[in-house]
Amino acid sequence: MDPLLETDWVARWRELVERRRAEVGEPGSSDDRWGLRAARFAARPAAAPDAFLRVLDPWLGPRRTLIDVGAGTGRHTVPLAGRLDWVTAVEPSQGMRDRIPDADNLTVIASAWMDAEPAPADLVICVHVLYEIPAPVPFIEKLEASARERVFIALRDSGHPHPAELYAGPRLGREPGLRDCFLLLRQLGVAPDVAMFTYPESHRFASLDQAAEECRQILGRLWDEREGRAWLEENLQREEVGTLVHPGAEVTAGVLHWKP
Repeated sequence: MDPLLETDWVARWRELVERRRAEVGEPGSSDDRWGLRAARFAARPAAAPDAFLRVLDPWLGPRRTLIDVGAGTGRHTVPLAGRLDWVTAVEPSQGMRDRIPDADNLTVIASAWMDAEPAPADLVICVHVLYEIPAPVPFIEKLEASARERVFIALRDSGHPHPAELYAGPRLGREPGLRDCFLLLRQLGVAPDVAMFTYPESHRFASLDQAAEECRQILGRLWDEREGRAWLEENLQREEVGTLVHPGAEVTAGVLHWKP
């Protein structure tokens, strides 16, 4: 038996997502848990130059259009709007959407991807979104159906150095990543190009309370308030301006891209 050829990678993806959900339980009561992180996402310094944008660069042009699926606070939406004819950002979190700057050639759709109805575009990007999607096939099929020229999926291929993940350790099963997506695409008959890169990732928090709240939202039942706050106090470094930072690590990630 060849484990690569005989494994059902679609089922394996679902197993990874559902196992983490079962371990965490209900991670929080907020209707917009991503919105709770919006201020921190918007404030973080952008990588210079951005590795994902370097991969995308050969396909950019002033007459092309793009859909950013899971646009967040507009980290990629904003610079791309300056280089393309039109950008459509699809983002379900109101807290994230509220921080996307306005642009004359930008449409923001307040919706999850599977409920969105954007006009097709030349390029469709999906950056660090698929980790929590238990049914990736219809999600990816919709990416393909919406792209005239190229689909781009970016995912980590190493562990996530978020304090919540580091605190939980082996109690929290791994999330699906780049290699899982590659094998899943091959099972679907897609032969994507692959571009790999590394970048430093750190996590800054305005206060210990903010760090604890974010960890609580991520970890659910795996979070112990007393023990967790003690871990954060020991492992977060206080900067001169009063913010707390976990220096993180080098993250290995990559982009899978192909013509639909």
